[in-house]
Order: sequence, then structure tokens, then C-alpha cells
Amino acid sequence: MKTMKFYAASLGAGVLLAGCATPLPPGAEPGPDHTMAYYVDVDASPPGARIEANGEDLGQTALRLKIYGDPDGTFHDFGSYYYVIRALPVTTNQYPQTRVFRTGHLLTPEDRIPSRIYFDMNQPPQQSPTYGYPPPAYYGPGPYYYPYPYYGYGPEFQFFVGPRFGPGFHHRRW
Repeated sequence: MKTMKFYAASLGAGVLLAGCATPLPPGAEPGPDHTMAYYVDVDASPPGARIEANGEDLGQTALRLKIYGDPDGTFHDFGSYYYVIRALPVTTNQYPQTRVFRTGHLLTPEDRIPSRIYFDMNQPPQQSPTYGYPPPAYYGPGPYYYPYPYYGYGPEFQFFVGPRFGPGFHHRRW
């Protein structure tokens, strides 16, 4: 009987605690979906590099970027797997730089929000690891799908080659 009361009490406490949202720290700027604002300083080696965040142009460096993240200091999942920050070069002989952060979308890992991001535009971009496999360009051309499963899509015509019936009958459909 005591175990039944213990299970009922723990179930009630679990239901009560599951409905509570984690409170924001005092003085934090609230954001959408129970997030809070984090400010990230973005700088580049030659000042004036254009900065993009998720494809949106933010301006030239040095700038202060506002990112809405979870109260534990990680990126919030707003429906995307990654949060991408790009710096575009100012002059020739410089390289575009990219920083990619994981957001934890659909139970994937999530990264912490940095306090400062620095781009060195004179360094070549880092190559992604291939883990011992050649790059995808070496795999050869893609598959060729014969027209058979695609009959009936778009305009078509038929022509016959050879005798109408028998072993030499060929039916072509284009």
C-alpha cells in the first residue's frame, strides 16, 4: 500500500514539474518560444567584411549580433538544423569564411552560443573531414533512369521498326 502511495505521489510530482517552464535569469531579455537574447561580437581581420546570418545580410564588421537561444546557453531549434554565419571578403585574394552551429533540431546535438566570433579573411577555408572516403565528385555520374517508369508524362509519340508481328517486332515509345 505504501508503494502505491509513493508511485501516485511521484506521478503527481512529475506531472506538476513537467508543466513548468525554466525561468529566465533576472535581467535577461526574453525572446520567442521561451528563449532569451544573447549578444555575440563579430569581427574580421580587415574591418568592413559583410556578415550574413542564415542568408540575411546584417552589415559590416565590427558588429554585435543578437541571437535567441535557450536559457542553458545553446542555440534554439527554430526549425533548422544549423545556424550559419558567413563573412564575405572585402578585396581580392581573400576567402569567404563560414561558421556553422548545430541547433538540436530533431534530437541532433546542439552547440553553445559563443561570446565572440572572429573571421580571418586571409586564411583559406577549412576543408570538411571526409573520414577516409574520396570526395563525392569521384563517385562517377549519377544514375540514368530509363524512360520506362516515366511513360505518360508530357507529350509522347510512338513509331514501329521492322515487321508488325513476330520475333523481329520492336516497339519504341519516346
